[in-house]
Amino acid sequence: MSEGQAVTTTKEECWVPNILAFACNWCSYAGADLAGVSRLQYPPTVKILRVMCSSRVEPSFILKALKDGADGVLIAGCHIGDCHYIDGNKNAEVRINNTKKALAKLGLDKRLRLEWISASEGLRFSEVIKEFTDEIKKLGQNPVKEPQLKTPESRLWRAHLLLVNRRLMFKEVKLNE
Repeated sequence: MSEGQAVTTTKEECWVPNILAFACNWCSYAGADLAGVSRLQYPPTVKILRVMCSSRVEPSFILKALKDGADGVLIAGCHIGDCHYIDGNKNAEVRINNTKKALAKLGLDKRLRLEWISASEGLRFSEVIKEFTDEIKKLGQNPVKEPQLKTPESRLWRAHLLLVNRRLMFKEVKLNE
């Protein structure tokens, strides 16, 4: 490049994904902590929210995160069979898979990921964040984020998202009865 040429960057090149991670207190959050203590590098695209168990993550939390601006949502829990609450991660797997099926109808299923990460897997945590960030970058910005709701198309997406949320809530009630 010659000295007189200006460097131009597009808006897409400057964009950094916004990922919300729900991490189980007993395993995945400790794995994230181990990644930090071990100084393992991973992109600063993730905001970690500690929950007591991965089964505590409701479909409405995921839908609200997507509606409010998350480009991706990661749920990280204990490995199957190692849950502090015995079957919490099995319940989370069923719930997240059902949520993913509902999001598939909106084309948002690739923005949700479920991973099992133990307290001793700091390296795995950093690798998962790197992989998920790359996947989200390929997908681009979330089409339903709040600031983009000025166009008719995005309002329609939001209406679909709210409808899916209501249906999931009704299914949850029926499953728990």
